[in-house]
Amino acid sequence: MPDTQQLTELCTQVRRDIVRMVYNVQSGHPGGSLGCTEFFVALYGAVMKHSPKPFRMEGKNQDVFFLSNGHISPVWYSVLARTGYFPVAELATFRKLNTRLQGHPATHEGLPGIRIASGSLGQGISVAIGAALAKRLDGDKRWVFALTGDGELEEGQCWEAILSAAHLKVDNLVVTVDWNGQQIDGPVEQVMALGNLPAKWKAFGWDVLVLEKGNDLEAVIAMLRKAKRRCGKGKPVVVLMKTDMGHGVDFMAGTHKWHGKAPNAEQFEQAMAQLPVTRLGDF
Repeated sequence: MPDTQQLTELCTQVRRDIVRMVYNVQSGHPGGSLGCTEFFVALYGAVMKHSPKPFRMEGKNQDVFFLSNGHISPVWYSVLARTGYFPVAELATFRKLNTRLQGHPATHEGLPGIRIASGSLGQGISVAIGAALAKRLDGDKRWVFALTGDGELEEGQCWEAILSAAHLKVDNLVVTVDWNGQQIDGPVEQVMALGNLPAKWKAFGWDVLVLEKGNDLEAVIAMLRKAKRRCGKGKPVVVLMKTDMGHGVDFMAGTHKWHGKAPNAEQFEQAMAQLPVTRLGDF
């Protein structure tokens, strides 16, 4: 398993990949991708038991992950490539014709690491619950992880799923919420306020953990490991993870304006200058 220094360097490289992918095709979603970099690096680099090769859809005897807010595909693709699921060079095909790296993750092209098509918001928690129940039926003792966003929680299906997971005692499931306070139309509090989010999840029967420093790699690793230890006790577990949208690039940070916007040439150079070249190398 890589040490913290190696994973920190990977975070920087993943951010370079994100900016480059979106810039190259002048489309994509850099804000949430940059904000969730530590989460993905922690999950795939230090927390999940997973096997890139051979990749098997059923994930038997492995931890599996589902991305509900599929528009942040750049960060997921980068981490999948950098952890051995497919060649790093393939990142250069992001959002191009006939690519396996669609703007939103899809299964038709057979990209290793992708188990569902996602991006139609509100569905990921439901799928994760189904996968967790399947593991229970199979006697598979591994965990299911899922990521959603706070803006996505405005979808009603999310709360139906959240209620059902508690009712069914799906306690091999860890859902993380990217609690960055931003969505495509503006701050979540202005578009549709969620109120007391920890209290809501608790009222719906979940074991609730709050991570204040979602862009601190060591804090993310520690919290996800803690969440795994809380599994198996009759309740699903949620990590409410506060992140900074656009983290790592100063002019993208903390604003919804970079939710789905590509940098121009000058902005690309500014962003890359803030993200040091690593030994891992660009695609």
